[in-house]
Amino acid sequence: MRFTQLLIPTTKETPNDATLASHIYLIRGGFIQSVGGSGLYNFLPLGKKVLDKVEKVVKEELDRAGCQEVSLSFVTPSSLWEESGRFEKYGKELLRFKDRKDNDFVLGPTHEEMMVNLVRQTVKSYKQLPLNLYQINLKFRDEIRPRFGLMRGREFLMKDGYSFHISEEDMKREFDLMEETYKKIFTRLGLEFRVVEADSGAIGGSGSKEFMVLADSGEDTIVVCDSCEYGANIEAAVRQPKICDVAAPEAKFAKFNTPNVKTIEALSEFFKVDPYYLVKTVAKRALYDEGESKIVLFALRGSDELQEVKACNAVDANDLVDVSEEELAEVGLIAGFMGPTTVPEGITVVYDNELKDAASMICGANEKDYHLVGNNFVGIEANFDDLVAVQEGDVCTCCGGSLRYTKGIEAGHIFQLGTRYSEPLGCVFLDENGKSVPMVMGTYGIGVSRLLAAIIEQNHDDNGCIWTKESAPFDLYILVSNIKDEEQLALGEKLYEAMKAKGVDVIIDDRKDRFGAKMKDCELLGIPHAVVIGKNLADGKVEFLTRKEMLKEEVPAEDILSVLEERL
Repeated sequence: MRFTQLLIPTTKETPNDATLASHIYLIRGGFIQSVGGSGLYNFLPLGKKVLDKVEKVVKEELDRAGCQEVSLSFVTPSSLWEESGRFEKYGKELLRFKDRKDNDFVLGPTHEEMMVNLVRQTVKSYKQLPLNLYQINLKFRDEIRPRFGLMRGREFLMKDGYSFHISEEDMKREFDLMEETYKKIFTRLGLEFRVVEADSGAIGGSGSKEFMVLADSGEDTIVVCDSCEYGANIEAAVRQPKICDVAAPEAKFAKFNTPNVKTIEALSEFFKVDPYYLVKTVAKRALYDEGESKIVLFALRGSDELQEVKACNAVDANDLVDVSEEELAEVGLIAGFMGPTTVPEGITVVYDNELKDAASMICGANEKDYHLVGNNFVGIEANFDDLVAVQEGDVCTCCGGSLRYTKGIEAGHIFQLGTRYSEPLGCVFLDENGKSVPMVMGTYGIGVSRLLAAIIEQNHDDNGCIWTKESAPFDLYILVSNIKDEEQLALGEKLYEAMKAKGVDVIIDDRKDRFGAKMKDCELLGIPHAVVIGKNLADGKVEFLTRKEMLKEEVPAEDILSVLEERL
């Protein structure tokens, strides 16, 4: 393509709302265009070219794995979401509306219901299974605060796939196949990534894994072990139980006056004990469908922090919110002195797993200015769950190594759904014995448009984008410094035509602009390789530029064609 024939509105100005490199450079490079600052974006020719190349890699690997492509309606009947039980649970990110006939619809943020509806109408026998269907289509989530460009927009292009099986075992086989397929996709795109254990969130199911592109700008905190391949989102990370070297306090069970001692720090100082032997009791209001809610207490060691997603899952809530001291008082709880052993009737208590069989513990007495010492939880019947947020330095459950935090961008997510959707939606098949059985499902997503941002977050410098080989809008950028110089223009045209004939995706900068402006755009656009034809041509030299390292090589003009053929 010729630069003069392409719509590439590059700019020097940084958008006011842009903070991430990908947002800045994709706008400045004319790849995307913001629509009214509302989390919506137009893809301009260069951006669409990159999007198509990324999509091509995704499609090729999925097709090799035996997946079949379909295209589902972007607009989804609300009745399907009501059938699955997600209409209320999904929250305000689900954009709801009515048509002229007063029928209820949603703009699909994900398409489990729609795909199940398709399959339940067309697949009836075990002989038609397994089946893996996918689409690459628009999705919409009404984000409360869209930001970071393509990283957290409201409308986005997503690959979502769904598999259907006769058994849990066969679903897990496909789940493992999709994990390997996704690894191939991200590897081909030139990304450094980590596969991590994850929380299933609003999608549901028994297990899930995220594909995290490693980047300092990532919104997600992931826990990794440098001694093995363990990785998990902070919301799903686990550790070996903590051990405290400090001796436990010796005390018989008793109520102890602790005037105005309301925090773990103050309590530790008051009793001169390690926070490991204190019970931290956190109150939250759990929110459920149809406006229902209840106050729940979560108990864990004082040396730990509550992981709210784990806590939310432990009580099967849609969300957890803070509770005021006044609200606690209304149900008979005393803020600052709450404990899990003395609670009013009707209050749910969840203990962290690491409190099982704990002894010599100190906790609140649920009475102003009093705590209970000598608490013993050995053998108690209670609701136990994993509630703790893993900290850096905790011990890996896989190898005993030390865990640490890093940042990542979620680019893909795969789930083992089981019958979470097939049962409520009546997606069944007849087995070998003629019995009607719900299909076992898996689901697999990739944020295709988000991948553009992820690639640039991991590959950029102070001058602009650095596209990877498979994602670049062009393979080669030919920069003619002065198109009025007949010799420069002639060589540029010769290389341009020769590379096109070889099947190389090439752009020639044939603008009348100054050399400096052209060079700035060359660096900003981030095409992997460039040939700069300038004043040195008078001495028989041109420059070959490798964008990633900004490596400049002087090459004899008569050899440049063979160099390009060899390198590209």
